[in-house]
Amino acid sequence: MGKPTGFKEIARETRRRRPVELRIKDWDEIYIPLEDQNLRNQGARCMDCGVPFCNNGCPLGNQIPDWNDLVYRDRWYEAYQSLARTNNFPEFTGRICPAPCEEACVLSLNDRPVTIKSIEQAIADRAFEEGWVVAEKPDPTKRTGKKVAVIGSGPAGMAAAQQLNRAGHDVVVFERDDRAGGLMVYGIPDFKMDKAKVQRRVDLLAEEGIEFRCGVNVGKDVTTAELQAEFDAMILCNGATKARDVNVPGRDLSGIHYAMTYLPQQTRENLAGVQTEGDQIFAEQQINAAGKHVVIIGGGDTAADCLGTALRQGAKSITQFDINAQPPEEREPLKTWPNWPMVLRTSAAHEEGAEIHGRDLRDYAVLTKSFVGDGQGNVKAIKGVRIESFKDDQGVRHVTELDDGGFELPCDLCLLAIGFTGPDPVGPIGDLDLTLTERGAVKVDDDYMTSCDGVFAAGDARRGQSLVVYAISEGRQAARCCDEWLMGRPSDLPFMHLEL
Repeated sequence: MGKPTGFKEIARETRRRRPVELRIKDWDEIYIPLEDQNLRNQGARCMDCGVPFCNNGCPLGNQIPDWNDLVYRDRWYEAYQSLARTNNFPEFTGRICPAPCEEACVLSLNDRPVTIKSIEQAIADRAFEEGWVVAEKPDPTKRTGKKVAVIGSGPAGMAAAQQLNRAGHDVVVFERDDRAGGLMVYGIPDFKMDKAKVQRRVDLLAEEGIEFRCGVNVGKDVTTAELQAEFDAMILCNGATKARDVNVPGRDLSGIHYAMTYLPQQTRENLAGVQTEGDQIFAEQQINAAGKHVVIIGGGDTAADCLGTALRQGAKSITQFDINAQPPEEREPLKTWPNWPMVLRTSAAHEEGAEIHGRDLRDYAVLTKSFVGDGQGNVKAIKGVRIESFKDDQGVRHVTELDDGGFELPCDLCLLAIGFTGPDPVGPIGDLDLTLTERGAVKVDDDYMTSCDGVFAAGDARRGQSLVVYAISEGRQAARCCDEWLMGRPSDLPFMHLEL
């Protein structure tokens, strides 16, 4: 695979980021693609490693060595064909997947891994530029007459819909927001993924024959019983949208918001040029960091998205609280490979914050104790305390506070980005009284079937908050199981085993 000695001769190279001083002035994507020759060189680094672990590191089972080799040999069309066989939306994963495949690369045992993610995005982008990505309209003579309702239009729902449509079923996707795309539209900032790329894919799916009904909240605008009467099966891909909260004094003060209340507003503003009725935001509801002291509670990708957004809005100061201790900068390959290592990762937003404010804006091992008001119902400060903590075998965190009294920071805007507790029980989950897991996700059997016959679940609704790449994979698997259930025979859709 690749050039036999490439990994010895060529250093790892990834996409460059636009200069900080330029990119914080706009909402455009931050990355500059590599040139073709650079990409071919990176493909040349793919080793003939005998047993490639990158395939297993990828939840989609992408045949990564194959398309690395094809890029190295300048056979881009074949590379796209190889990639599209396992990944419905490589233009998404090439941008926002954290690339567990790279951490599983055999080369990462003693060197820097192959630049898989950058190559994947380049293949997908070139495929669109060259016109290779076209609507795949199923053979009209092979329609089954079966109808499937997919609830939620995020990556799991879109993948499930496309696979079911390819199997010959009639598919309707229900989305409660005004646009299809789920959190890829309203949960991920534009500087990480241009929303036109999401709409481009939605338009292709619609051209393939999939119907999107946006602005329809199942359980409210249409009842679950009505869907059961109209459709032969349902797949729940409605995400894990119940945000985790902080239960501390002062939580009821004005100026404290969930990340997923804050982030969509800026996206809607950016989309104003192609505005829909749902884009209108009343002035009294607007959340903007301009000129404010911002504190972000949370240490994950969503917290970093809030940080990048607040920087672009012109926040006066920003601090990000992470309850975890600062992780090590380097992995211990012999202990962690090929699994995902917990190491210090500096996102583009963290890089921006450090350059603009002259320091890392993250503060580790901090527990929020309370919020302080200004006497008029608004938050003006936040109190925290430094801690030591660990999680036991059951995942329960045990905390020891280190300093008496803690510390206080000015704060007139606090953003809560501490994850989600599971899917919203209002709607199909509650209407059907579906069995849930201990963590609040929808429980399914090995065939992705819920406790209600003919109702399947996939993506974050089934596994809790997770990655886009897992959502696409689960949508594909659930579609295959749904197809087998509908037709009473083995499905022709591709199969890859995932641990449930």
